[in-house]
Amino acid sequence: MKPAFPKSRMFAVSFYPTAAEYLFKPSFADLRNKKYVFETDFIGFCKADMHDFSAFYDKTCITITRLMNKNIDQRRLSLFELINQNNGEIKVEAMATAIGWTARSINRYFSKWLGITLKTYIDIIKFSNALKQLKSGTFYPELDYADQSHFIKTVKKFSGSKPTVLVWNKNDRFIQLTFMDLS
Repeated sequence: MKPAFPKSRMFAVSFYPTAAEYLFKPSFADLRNKKYVFETDFIGFCKADMHDFSAFYDKTCITITRLMNKNIDQRRLSLFELINQNNGEIKVEAMATAIGWTARSINRYFSKWLGITLKTYIDIIKFSNALKQLKSGTFYPELDYADQSHFIKTVKKFSGSKPTVLVWNKNDRFIQLTFMDLS
């Protein structure tokens, strides 16, 4: 992803992982580590849509509603709700029992549609919550990390920086993760 240019305008839409299957159709796993250029009018959007945020928002809602042509499997929704409600601190076996899927099926779903393991996704959720924690000035892990060293390694793995550097992040470089509403 290219950084935004000065005096540029960018509108972004965040999706839950199920969007790969229900909106975009190709699995994100197929796009992993590849450059993929969307058409200039991808799902009906064009440069002219960037002039008015309210109109962009309205068009986005209509477009997503139009693309949603089938019901979402309730087990998938339950899976992501469980992960998010528990801040990523739920064991795979507990999730599998709660939603009626086997742990193996859950892992296959993640590999097929997202191109990552369930553990990696859970680590991303925990990292996202850790960023909120860091912004409040708390450096000791409040989430289910083995110890502070494990916490620091995970934060550095996903951000490229140590927690002490991130807390001084003035340009909100990690805004996409910290503003995700995971509840």
